[in-house]
Amino acid sequence: MSTGGNRDKHSRDRDSRGGDSRGGEFAEKVVKVRRCATVVKGGRRFSFAGLVVVGNGRGKVGCGYGKANEVPPAVEKAIKDGMKNLIEVPVESGSIPHRVEGYSGTAKVIMLPASPGTGIIAGAAVRAVCESAGIRDVLTKVHGSTNPVNLVKATLNGLKQLRTRADVERLRGVSLS
Repeated sequence: MSTGGNRDKHSRDRDSRGGDSRGGEFAEKVVKVRRCATVVKGGRRFSFAGLVVVGNGRGKVGCGYGKANEVPPAVEKAIKDGMKNLIEVPVESGSIPHRVEGYSGTAKVIMLPASPGTGIIAGAAVRAVCESAGIRDVLTKVHGSTNPVNLVKATLNGLKQLRTRADVERLRGVSLS
């Protein structure tokens, strides 16, 4: 019972500390915690890996992966890694500007813009990225691998490809009407 209390205490500490050290705007979502075992002379020794998505809910999102001998340090490392890998996502009226496909390994994520009020139609890993980026309405479909690490990376790969109408006009040097 004492470990559960300590874990909750550390979670609260991380949230309150995070506000001061990172500007108070980034929220982190733990997508997956994996346990790995290595066999040694005395039995099994366990280590943990954490996958975390960080975002400010206003167009900045990133993911991080951290490994350690205990869960809280693994999550802390993943948060630090996620803060280093932030990308900017164009969000237009709560949705994405156009259809996009993202790939990572054998995972393929298709994201479609949705009308207001639709919500985020996605699985847990893709939903975490979309919510952290501030996307409120999107339709998604996953093909291939359902590994959460690959899905998060594929979603971020797709979001990197998004372009607004103004970006396309500027890049092509023409006016789209």
